[in-house]
Amino acid sequence: MPRWKELPSELPEKDLQLLIQLRRLKDRSGLGLTGLAAKTGYSRSSWERYLNGKQPVPRAAVEELARACGADPTRLLVLHEVAAEANARTEATEPGTAHDDGSAGRAEKTETKTETAEAAAEAAEGAVPPETEEPGEPRSRPRPRRVVPLWWAVGGGLVAMAAAFGAGLLLAPDDGDSESVPAAVVYAPGRTYECADDRKDGAAYAGHSVTREALVDLNGNGRDVVEVQCLLRKQGFEPGEIDGLYGVRTKEEVRKFQARRGLVSDGIVGPDTWGELRR
Repeated sequence: MPRWKELPSELPEKDLQLLIQLRRLKDRSGLGLTGLAAKTGYSRSSWERYLNGKQPVPRAAVEELARACGADPTRLLVLHEVAAEANARTEATEPGTAHDDGSAGRAEKTETKTETAEAAAEAAEGAVPPETEEPGEPRSRPRPRRVVPLWWAVGGGLVAMAAAFGAGLLLAPDDGDSESVPAAVVYAPGRTYECADDRKDGAAYAGHSVTREALVDLNGNGRDVVEVQCLLRKQGFEPGEIDGLYGVRTKEEVRKFQARRGLVSDGIVGPDTWGELRR
């Protein structure tokens, strides 16, 4: 599977986490961009733009990607709504931003449609998603109307998930392990942490997180990052200070660990890497 391009540094944190989740799901399905286009109503070039952060991912595209990869789209749609709500609030507090972004989006779409004959053919066949034909400026209006009922429906759970993404992490359920192996230390930035040496049902735990599914990547922080750093050190790798900050050094050590275990060496900790770290 080809290595992904680095995502643009100017992407909002919640958009970044959504894209990491979508990329990982696509990679685990074994589908390439061409295969993904064949299973959805979006072209290969559209998926390339969406998954590399060049253009916002439409809600319908999130749902189609999940179904094409054989996954339940519910959680991804929640993440999409959280990101949309955050972007709507940003546009509301920065009046000039919405107008500028709309203009840039329209210019990018025009350039893309005329870039190659293939792109023009895809547009003629209707493969380009409906969002490309919506005006850029009004996009922030309908999103709050979709989000409000969802906030009421999921209540406190969605608030907690939004907080986790604000910290740069995606927390996932752990099949009840959280009761038997409690995380004893509350994370606070600006300090270092001790690493426990516990095992439960044959899995290693360092006393900070019991997750087996959270996605952790560059600039993330929190208890999951502390757990990654502790488990890396236990496996003979040196991530530096155990401070809960997923910096360049920690990511490089994760890449080395993944390469040694025969995993995709992308420096992103996901379910496969957690499984190896907890051995």
